[in-house]
Amino acid sequence: MFEEIFKRKKLIPEKLIAYGFQRSGVVFKLTRDIGDDEFSLKVLIGENGTVDTELVEKESGEPYILYKTDASGPYVGGIRAAIEKVLTDIADACSQTVVFKTEQARMAIQFVHDFYGDEPEFLWTRFPDNAVWRRKDNKKWYGAILTVLGKKIGLDTDEVVEIIDLRMNPGEAKEVLAREHYYPGWHMNKKTWYTIVLDSGLSNEELRTRIVESHTLVGKTK
Repeated sequence: MFEEIFKRKKLIPEKLIAYGFQRSGVVFKLTRDIGDDEFSLKVLIGENGTVDTELVEKESGEPYILYKTDASGPYVGGIRAAIEKVLTDIADACSQTVVFKTEQARMAIQFVHDFYGDEPEFLWTRFPDNAVWRRKDNKKWYGAILTVLGKKIGLDTDEVVEIIDLRMNPGEAKEVLAREHYYPGWHMNKKTWYTIVLDSGLSNEELRTRIVESHTLVGKTK
């Protein structure tokens, strides 16, 4: 129950603490009163981001579990709605969107987070599976993670693939695009961008190097 609220979401420990969660080992706990203070709701977030709730009727001190059953009616429906409101606010305030499935996409996102403190920005409502990174100082894009049909970038497949677009020096375009796993920039200026298909054989070390190069290339100009 309530799984959809946290679908494609990754809860961030630092944000959970700032929100008011208390950490106990690998579990984060938060207590909120709901239903005109009739109930005490405990939200439990486990090590792998699993979310559970416990509800107690304050007057009796007894657990209230009907909201987890098939029970219907305005009363239990109102309780579910109140719990959903709390969980939705937690998801909005304490998580980042997780869209990409490839190991290299997740690696790249974590690397950029650790190295630059940047998170992917999902800018397009019509294309929720596409995101960009941009520098903090000049707001210029230095990378994009996108999903696209393989045949649209020259692959012999109709399957959707995950790609990363990065910046290059225009004078090095010929050399860059001659490398295995490198393609002209998808939906970008092909003089200054190239595309790599994630999980296609390029090493993580090389991908991290290319991300750093791209970030540097779009730095402030004097």
